[in-house]
Amino acid sequence: MNRRLALAFASVALLALTAGCTGLFGGDQISEKRLEGDGDPDYDWDNTAAVTLNVTGGEYKAVYDFDNRSKLAVFERESLGEKTPVNVGTVRFRYENGTVVTLGQERVRKTKSKTVITLPESDGQLAYTAPHRGKSFSTPTYVHDSYEVILPKGMRVGTPILSQVRPSADGKSQLGGRVHLSWAEVTADSIVVRYYLARDLTIFAGIIGASVLVALVGLAYFRLQIRRLEQEREEMGLNVDTDGDEFDQGPPPGMG
Repeated sequence: MNRRLALAFASVALLALTAGCTGLFGGDQISEKRLEGDGDPDYDWDNTAAVTLNVTGGEYKAVYDFDNRSKLAVFERESLGEKTPVNVGTVRFRYENGTVVTLGQERVRKTKSKTVITLPESDGQLAYTAPHRGKSFSTPTYVHDSYEVILPKGMRVGTPILSQVRPSADGKSQLGGRVHLSWAEVTADSIVVRYYLARDLTIFAGIIGASVLVALVGLAYFRLQIRRLEQEREEMGLNVDTDGDEFDQGPPPGMG
């Protein structure tokens, strides 16, 4: 029995050691295939903002314009505030002369809490894609500079109950059916944008209108019922006239 117990303990220890070695030697790193991506993405290298975040249905494209910077560490925050690394893909760097290169595993490394991208040159532009789902977008502000967030096609902001922009954008425009939000300088720790599909506003307005109509019909019905009860009381002679009530004849004799 002791031998079996020792064998089981040794197996567990071996599995733990193997898992540790996998993490230590980069088994959980982003693959070269993902970093290289499929073809050449249409990154907006010519945007005037220092940071451009182009949000689409299943991902977002980030473009950072750097001056005198050696690396960028990107992360996401879980519901309890823990930091987790961003699973970046199609990582590109654009030199000042316009040359674009792919950054591989030698420059993109995942740690337990973040993904660290080492730049090949201190001046230039860094771009990558990352997964995204849902009708909201949020990101930590790794640099405090000008930002632009481009929402998916057909999405809108502006209705308080259905949307939120934090911090408030300095500018909002619409181009090709897509809303562009801009900030001259962001000093907050994060940007949060919650948006809605354009037709959602019509549905929401219809729900509000229907609710108001139901409330008015209910009020009218209630008033009608009250009126009917009053009429029934009158017909049954239950409405007693108290104008000549004995209690209104003044004080008793001798107390006037």
